[in-house]
Amino acid sequence: MQTDYFERKLDDKRRLTIPAELRAEFASGVVLTRGFGKYLHLYPQQIWDREVESALTGSILDERVADLNVKFRRGKTASALDQKQGRVTIEQHLLDYAGIDREVVAVRAGEYFRLIAAENAE
Repeated sequence: MQTDYFERKLDDKRRLTIPAELRAEFASGVVLTRGFGKYLHLYPQQIWDREVESALTGSILDERVADLNVKFRRGKTASALDQKQGRVTIEQHLLDYAGIDREVVAVRAGEYFRLIAAENAE
């Protein structure tokens, strides 16, 4: 069964625990980046590499491509998933952008997840 939604509390080191049934998706790594709204995108590394990078290619003269590149790459962080504990650390500047303090709601949006502050997840 595919997990489409989960709620978590970040620990004191800003680490998010990925549910056990999703960890294989993130085995190649994790990419976190800002979303279009007050949320974050959580991508498995292979999905970022395959889909997002190819979608962001195009002419440097195309303003829409340039805007998307800036939006998705600004603040982008990549890290390995701690396979034993299933945790990934979220950098403070990304938490600040999304208004996430401690409680997070993750909702699947295709092949990635949106991370939303629990109080904004209505």
